[in-house]
Amino acid sequence: MPVQETLPPSQTGDKVISLQNASLSFPGANGQVDILKNIQLDIPAGQSVAILGPSGAGKTSLLMLMAGLESLSSGKAVLAGQDITSMNEDALAQLRRDHVGIVFQAFRLIPSMTALQNVAVPLELASDSNANEKAEKALISLGLGHRLHHLPDQLSGGEQQRVAIARAIVTRPDILLADEPTGNLDSTTGASVIKELFAAAASVKAALVLITHDEALAKKCQRLLRIEDGEITTDTHIKAGRK
Repeated sequence: MPVQETLPPSQTGDKVISLQNASLSFPGANGQVDILKNIQLDIPAGQSVAILGPSGAGKTSLLMLMAGLESLSSGKAVLAGQDITSMNEDALAQLRRDHVGIVFQAFRLIPSMTALQNVAVPLELASDSNANEKAEKALISLGLGHRLHHLPDQLSGGEQQRVAIARAIVTRPDILLADEPTGNLDSTTGASVIKELFAAAASVKAALVLITHDEALAKKCQRLLRIEDGEITTDTHIKAGRK
């Protein structure tokens, strides 16, 4: 079994994600398929973490566990100070709404809604009376003040991903999870979006967990995890993420 390297104690604050002996498995045609195996992982507030690994290694499954979008087969998961191991879906949805922002590779914007409406959705679900005002401010901060009333299909790929980032940070989450956020973008646009993603996470003081295949991008984070066959094989601290 791979051995994880020991990290120095973090000085960045309380843990916002904690996985203890976390495992995920599914029944398969030839028996149980182990997706994640006995994961031990603590992520403190404000830390940026990159997750690297080959396709099928379990990167996205690990991210889904962190978000409470997958249920553990065994072990324990704590998110934003709350044990989510046996939490029901309604409580999980509320916890995600209040504490977690997620940016996907495929943007996942609602096609019939404008940029402003897409960003306002999580605030409206929380009955925030200032939803539109806050959504507009988030979009302006990402350089999209001139695109507030455009539909997703009227936006470029980079603009759509910026809308997705605005939606993810508008509730000022404790945790920002990004799954290959530049996978559908060209290199120049992707570099710009990544810069804005880091800035957005810093602006709300959120921990950032980023799945990527890009070693150079991973080294912009403060911490680098490598995962293979469902196990974290290395856990490396980079004293200052190179942004």
